[in-house]
Amino acid sequence: MKPSRPNLSELARHLGVSIATVSNALSGKGRLSPELAKRIRDAADELGYVPSQAGRALRTGRSGVLGLVLPDIGNPLYPEIAQEIERVATGAGYGVLIANSRDEIAAQDKAIFQLIERGVDGIVIVPRRGTTVPETRCPIAIIDTPTTPRNTVSADHFAGGAEAAGHLAALGHSRILLIGDDPSSNVQNARINGMRSALSGIRTETIWIVELEARHGKGCALGLADWRKRGFTAFASVSDPHALRALTELQSAGIAIPAEASITGFDNLQWSSFISPPLTTVKMNMPEIATLALDALVEAIQSREASDDTPSPPVTARKAAVPMELVIRRSSGPAPSAGFFEEESPHA
Repeated sequence: MKPSRPNLSELARHLGVSIATVSNALSGKGRLSPELAKRIRDAADELGYVPSQAGRALRTGRSGVLGLVLPDIGNPLYPEIAQEIERVATGAGYGVLIANSRDEIAAQDKAIFQLIERGVDGIVIVPRRGTTVPETRCPIAIIDTPTTPRNTVSADHFAGGAEAAGHLAALGHSRILLIGDDPSSNVQNARINGMRSALSGIRTETIWIVELEARHGKGCALGLADWRKRGFTAFASVSDPHALRALTELQSAGIAIPAEASITGFDNLQWSSFISPPLTTVKMNMPEIATLALDALVEAIQSREASDDTPSPPVTARKAAVPMELVIRRSSGPAPSAGFFEEESPHA
């Protein structure tokens, strides 16, 4: 049978010192000789001593747990983000409690304050589009866009949009439809504006899916075949799911991808390389974003007294925006040969 791990008092009894001496040696506190501190730490390692989380919480006023608030756990992007946050947090010695705001403002605020009531040391939040994260005594790292108030770190969505659009322009597309979902989203606006910045001199139009669905019903057709008839040969979407929706609609209308129309997405979701044709998309560097966010959050936690009830200052990372990577696959190709197209835009 595997021997049990000693607790703090058993470790102290084994070494013939007080519990306080062992605690100070393991926490780096107190006035101990370097030799004694090393002897205690070596013995703790040899005997497999693991600090009690409950005891540590009583001594430090901290729980060793972080909160993570996501806007929609059903969106395939957010479980991928959660995995990276949890991985980095575990490496830093923290557990993670995950809350889903269900894309509702009230639920988002409720989740934040419930996590604080449960004693989390800090919170990472990917905010619901168009919302402002409340100020609290608990440090909060925000992952959204560089222009979001009190943002900690994010992908460089603007530059990512410019890269995707520049790719389409380089393929010879002279009329490009930009497909957004909701104009209240900071992230989507940054991506759309980045696309526009790279398309000077190229005709672009923008549609917002929530506006179309408000008029025509949830899941309505986007009218992309009509845009194609009027000479729009590329469709740049703000996310992979919206790109898949565009791909499906165009293929159902008998439009070949990419021979007759090119499509790009965003976020490089796991399935984006398996659809037919595989999707050209823009990839976030989530490992780096998670590391920057957690490093900044842990630093904010450690520099703050656990009993301090004043609003926490903004949590800032050493880098505000992380570059994105264009992943070129077969959904984008050279613009088709010019034909006769009407000049008018369709009435969506």
